[in-house]
Amino acid sequence: MTVVFELDGQQFTALNGGPQFKFTEAISFTVPCKTQEEVDKFWDKLSESGEQGPCGWLKDKYGLSWQINPTVLGELLNDLDPKKSKRVMEAMLKMKKIDTAALRKAHDQQ
Repeated sequence: MTVVFELDGQQFTALNGGPQFKFTEAISFTVPCKTQEEVDKFWDKLSESGEQGPCGWLKDKYGLSWQINPTVLGELLNDLDPKKSKRVMEAMLKMKKIDTAALRKAHDQQ
């Protein structure tokens, strides 16, 4: 009924609660990524045979929700200049997989 597993040094316990319990977005994992290469790697592997969603969200082949989150996104969204952070938000809302170069371009736009 249970399994214990480890991901990147973090221990997890999963419980088989039966078929009446389904995965929903209420349970999800976020993957903080330092580079676009990490974003690409996790996005490609986790969305394979799954479903790509908006704004860095996806469901893997089992239906579990993940957010592939480049750390630069938070930095740019929290810029003290509200015009810059708004441009970043607007750019991000048009994306499925997050493109960090496009975010930076939106941020630095004049």
